[in-house]
Amino acid sequence: MKKIYVIHENNDWTRHLTAQLDEINAPYALWDLSDGMIDIQAEPPEGIFYNRMSASSHTRGHRYAPELTDNLLTWLESRDAVVFNGTKAIELEVSKLKQHLALQKNGIQTPETYGAVGKEQILKAAEKLNQFPFIIKHNRAGKGLGVRLLNSIAELKAYVYGLGFEDSIDGISLIQEYIKPADGTIVRSEFIGGKFFYAVKVDSSDGFELCPADSCQIGDIPATNKFTIIDSLPSEQVDLYEQFLKEQEIDVAAIEFIFDANGEAYAYDVNTNTNYNADAEKIAEKYAMLKLANFLKAELEKR
Repeated sequence: MKKIYVIHENNDWTRHLTAQLDEINAPYALWDLSDGMIDIQAEPPEGIFYNRMSASSHTRGHRYAPELTDNLLTWLESRDAVVFNGTKAIELEVSKLKQHLALQKNGIQTPETYGAVGKEQILKAAEKLNQFPFIIKHNRAGKGLGVRLLNSIAELKAYVYGLGFEDSIDGISLIQEYIKPADGTIVRSEFIGGKFFYAVKVDSSDGFELCPADSCQIGDIPATNKFTIIDSLPSEQVDLYEQFLKEQEIDVAAIEFIFDANGEAYAYDVNTNTNYNADAEKIAEKYAMLKLANFLKAELEKR
């Protein structure tokens, strides 16, 4: 029997999709790659494959899940399997530097960014940027982990040589121009099947850990106070982002960006393991996981 195979490492982020797949009676199987084995001599099972691997898997004890997924996707593609969010998606998922290069290649504006390995090189990168305040972040992260807003080289030096320094899991730290959002929010534009579905404004006043999934919410602050769904973006921007996803062969993603005081958009993150906030969706009556489930079912029925 043909199935939708969902490749992942985190049940908390997958159960919302499987609930919708159950609701529409779509046949599926979960392929948990928190650990596992690949038989490259074998033929893939019959069906289609959807990759939901996350760059933040190491924060859940699954350090090598993206590497295993990359190799599994390569095997699937070598056998001409139908894969959504394949090897090009996982490559961008685990490297923000590669995201920025791909965005820039497609004419999408990004903040000025430097990658550095080693504490001395991190300081040199900040000196080269020479803009204050600025951001330090991990090249491979997720959920806004490791992101700090710093006001001076001295502040950066105290951080990187202090006990609280968090190195990226891949050893690459990013020093990045800080784009101040005009209204204190970032925007996360969601695409399913390569097409714009909705955007969500996220209040960033409390920090940079902006994961929208229910399991990421901390404390008693209602999600609706932070996440507000909007139906539209400038058509030129949507067209540009859709073309970018087509070029990168990415089917399901969120592109996060900021409007500055001049109304210019700066994209800074491509999330190919995108999640959605149920409370915000209920208010807007737009349900991305249902849209995704229907997209996958329709693709399966084509085969």
